[in-house]
Amino acid sequence: MRKVLGSLTAAVLVILLVSYGLWTGKRHVGHYLTDLRIQLVINDGQPGARGNLLGIQPELFPSDYSSVKRLHRKLASYLVQARDHGLLNDKTIVVLPEHIGTWLLAVDEKTQFYQATTLEEAMNWLAFSNPLLFIDAMIHARGSSRLEDAHLRMKARGMAQDYQNVFGGLAKEFGVTLVAGSIVLPSPQVENGELRIGRGALYNSSLVFGPDGVPLGQPQRQLFPGWNQRGYIRPGKDAPLNVIDTPAGRLATLIGSDSWYPDNYARLNASGVELIAVPAYVAGTGGWAEPWRSDKHEALAAHLNLGATPMTQGEAWRRLALTPASTAKAGISVFMRGQFWDQGSAGHSFASRDGQSVAEQSISATPKGVRPGHGARLINLWL
Repeated sequence: MRKVLGSLTAAVLVILLVSYGLWTGKRHVGHYLTDLRIQLVINDGQPGARGNLLGIQPELFPSDYSSVKRLHRKLASYLVQARDHGLLNDKTIVVLPEHIGTWLLAVDEKTQFYQATTLEEAMNWLAFSNPLLFIDAMIHARGSSRLEDAHLRMKARGMAQDYQNVFGGLAKEFGVTLVAGSIVLPSPQVENGELRIGRGALYNSSLVFGPDGVPLGQPQRQLFPGWNQRGYIRPGKDAPLNVIDTPAGRLATLIGSDSWYPDNYARLNASGVELIAVPAYVAGTGGWAEPWRSDKHEALAAHLNLGATPMTQGEAWRRLALTPASTAKAGISVFMRGQFWDQGSAGHSFASRDGQSVAEQSISATPKGVRPGHGARLINLWL
């Protein structure tokens, strides 16, 4: 009897394991793109031979990342509309928001993953659907928040390849220089024109692609990650500030809060930078209007010149980023829009010319069917 029971138990376990293996192999197939509409909210200056800085503030959702092809189609639709507005040329520098590449962890996942109601639930499905990748990632995780590290690390090799294929592909397809927002990867570097990952700590990094789709230089690491990411994203405090020659001028990228600190602008001034791209991200649907709290940021933030009057995060961003301390002739700060499960995002993209802020045009007369505050945005600055 014991042998019979043992055989039955083993058979049931085999059936369950085989069923689980077959289930993990089945992936979600999306058929419809989310809203493709986009508004031109800043178009400053006159078209000329020196090119332009073009920020694309996309509105993205988990389902947009269900496949690389799907994400490419949505972002390409924005660039097609920009081209229809006459905003693309061989000297155009397109800037995308922070973490637009990080969400590539959502590519080719289960239906339950996209239908989750919270980020925590989605990450549980991510681990459950990729058990071997998750176990390996947990073994190599760093920092105090090992679970968050593992979630970002487990698909890093595929994410790096998808990042280059999507954003390098867009740069080549439309013949532009493209600042591909940012992506969190372990010890990323470019080798022989290919983005590779290592086994080290996670860094929030940005890569620029030329009009031929090939990376320009090495990834720019974020020097000062957000306060809520320090348990799993390592600060790149010793990383250089890369300056890249582009058809429109010498370009530097400051990721997120790196754009607040005067020392960074002093370093870039010494390098002869002419253009600054700031891929940015503000968490929470109402995050832009929340009070600014220096104690939640890098210790250096306590010494920033913000005055004694309380201000919102949005006011602080406009005061600190792309300041007159920079000798660059132009800059643009581009934020993410959209909703990832219960995690919203906020931020109003803005530009700067010769240290002077370029205000957003009124969008009270929005296109028919587009609600104010929703949809993607174009921010253009002619050089």
